[in-house]
Amino acid sequence: MIPDVVDIFVIRSYNCVIHLYYDRGDAMNKLKKLPDAEFDIMKVVWANEPPITSVMIMEQLGKARSWKIQSVITLLLRLVERGYLRTEKSAKDRTYYPLVNKEDYLKFETEHFVKRFHDNSLFKLIDSLYSGKTLSEADVDDLYKWARERKG
Repeated sequence: MIPDVVDIFVIRSYNCVIHLYYDRGDAMNKLKKLPDAEFDIMKVVWANEPPITSVMIMEQLGKARSWKIQSVITLLLRLVERGYLRTEKSAKDRTYYPLVNKEDYLKFETEHFVKRFHDNSLFKLIDSLYSGKTLSEADVDDLYKWARERKG
């Protein structure tokens, strides 16, 4: 879990450390939909213990997508600019840390999808998923149980 406020940059100079803070709570209100390639990078970031490097992403995704290392680096830099990742220089490599967790992003995407395509109606979403299909009795029972739990 990422804390509400995290260091985004640490500047070290002459035995002085300056921390600049990034307010994750504020960022959650400013999330933007990621293009597919950037989302694929984030899935690899979320699946690994931080920090992650461009080499690690190439090993897990780049070859399957026929990307060159420079493409991965460009995508990582875009994610840093968008506020999804922070980066640090260590020795020869750059390391990357997630600033937005997977659950928060998926919640954002799902809310955006339901709002845009289903008039912000859970019922319309469910209806479109099962339109023309017969719900099993178990599915209906699960929906009733879920709705009763949410109602309190």
